[in-house]
Amino acid sequence: MFEKGPYLGAHMSIAGGVHLAVERAQKIEAQALQVFTKSSNQWFSKPLDLQNIQKFQEARKEAKLKFAFAHDAYLINLASPDSVLWEKSIKAFSDEMDRAHSLGLDFIVFHPGAHMRSGVDPGCSRIAQAMNQLLDQKKDYKLMLLLENAAGQGTTLGRTFEELAQIWNQVEDQSRVGFCFDTCHAFAAGYDIRTSEGFSQTMKKFDEVIGVRHIKAFHLNDSKKGLECRVDRHEHIGKGQLGVQAFRWLLTDQRFKDCPMVLETPKSEDLHEDRENLKVLRSLLTN
Repeated sequence: MFEKGPYLGAHMSIAGGVHLAVERAQKIEAQALQVFTKSSNQWFSKPLDLQNIQKFQEARKEAKLKFAFAHDAYLINLASPDSVLWEKSIKAFSDEMDRAHSLGLDFIVFHPGAHMRSGVDPGCSRIAQAMNQLLDQKKDYKLMLLLENAAGQGTTLGRTFEELAQIWNQVEDQSRVGFCFDTCHAFAAGYDIRTSEGFSQTMKKFDEVIGVRHIKAFHLNDSKKGLECRVDRHEHIGKGQLGVQAFRWLLTDQRFKDCPMVLETPKSEDLHEDRENLKVLRSLLTN
């Protein structure tokens, strides 16, 4: 097992039981794991039973996973201008928080949402309002909420660091909120991290607008599409438009040496692609 950070891993399926995601993570020698705690395309699911929770916690302890965190369901839109859908999204996110808390997860990563042509400012305010409401309801929960930067398709918010900051600045308890930086999304949004200079400028910008210390996790994805395409299409590491070097700058940046970094790249049941992608990433730390 690899002892030093950054802590590399992947998003894993929970098919057959959430504890089996840990087993799959072990097969690729992961140090970090991301999961959906239920179907990603459903609003709600039956509660996790005590047996499943205990199996997951025991498996995580045995696997010595440094980080385990969730990604919320795709249907949730905390920026929705439709009051019914907004309330439904808050209720669904509350359920996501309950599930993650019961499993003892570290974070919930979530897409900020789409303003549906109602405007950036109102959309950002609705997201922050929902977050404040949820955090107030779950005051005893230790898990952090991580806003993920977006590629910028349609009316999705979080494409620019300024939009993320607009949400962040309206959050009342910022100690319980951070960010997940997705490499594909950043590139698709127009942040060119392919060169050392471009990567440095991008992180300098994030630091000026929000503060890089608030980045708590990374999604390591190459991009099928080009710079500023605003299309969210993940590719294997080094096989897309980003290329291998972009990941070298990130993995060797000492500011992020204690962060979890997980793959969300295409995969098969045998996890061969995950092994190959992690092999490439780990080679960047040694060469």
